[in-house]
Amino acid sequence: MQVILAQPRGFCAGVERAIRIVEGAIKLYGAPIYVRHEIVHNRRVVEELGAKGAIFVDELSQIPKGAHTIFSAHGVSAEVEKDAKLRGLSVIDATCPLVEKVHKEAQKFSAKGRKIVLIGHRGHPEVEGTSGRVEEGVILVSSVEDVAALPIDEAGAFAYVTQTTLSVDDTREIIKELHRRFPDIIGPDLRDICYATQNRQNAVRVLAEQCDLILVVGDETSSNSNRLRDIGLEMSVPTYLVRNANCIQSAWLEGVATVGITAGASAPENLVQEVVAYLRRAAPIDVQTLEGIVEQVEFKLPSELNEL
Repeated sequence: MQVILAQPRGFCAGVERAIRIVEGAIKLYGAPIYVRHEIVHNRRVVEELGAKGAIFVDELSQIPKGAHTIFSAHGVSAEVEKDAKLRGLSVIDATCPLVEKVHKEAQKFSAKGRKIVLIGHRGHPEVEGTSGRVEEGVILVSSVEDVAALPIDEAGAFAYVTQTTLSVDDTREIIKELHRRFPDIIGPDLRDICYATQNRQNAVRVLAEQCDLILVVGDETSSNSNRLRDIGLEMSVPTYLVRNANCIQSAWLEGVATVGITAGASAPENLVQEVVAYLRRAAPIDVQTLEGIVEQVEFKLPSELNEL
């Protein structure tokens, strides 16, 4: 059996930074360190950080007054920041710099009197954080149909921003519809779109052209992992999202000559290698990695952790 690994796959720079922040805070301040929400959407990562001394909570009210606290990579609203100050929490912000850029874009457009349309998935922590950064609120859309159904005055001035786990490809048709409905709408420079999301989607498309089956390593809660699976299916290749090797069903491999493996931006490489090990136990395999983009992006740690 041929096994082809996507390139790039797995951790992006924002996820690596967030994990290093939690590990660094534990090293600097000692356990426990409290983290609001999952630092990234991956159970293995959360479990490993929990074993080192991180405690993950849903609400700030669950954190003792004055405790060291980390905001997740997905970002938080201004209201959460305010609440943390009122509770006297010592906060380190692990928000991905690309998410912060979206916050600033939305605030900049809003300050110029434009209504903000946010392209994203309702309920996603990043969407909640971005929505809470615009005092006047945002208009959330997830599809072309949402745009067409917007019951708002088309004479107003609008701007759009997007959830970072959506690629240029994911949002292209929605943006076209926004421009059709609101000809004067403006948006961010395409260079502000998350590089990691687009790169991983491009790689899975190449993978799909060469494989009989694709396994996407990632959690069900990971938006970008789910999208990688969807792309494989759209290209008529049987594609499964697996949290780990134990999720693989042997029936999937029957009659398969070439298996492609990729991983969402929050999935660690050790999970990928466990999937490879599972396949090696099932049959003799030859493993190769696609030629692709080697990402060399690295984000600086917050100033509190610079010396680590």
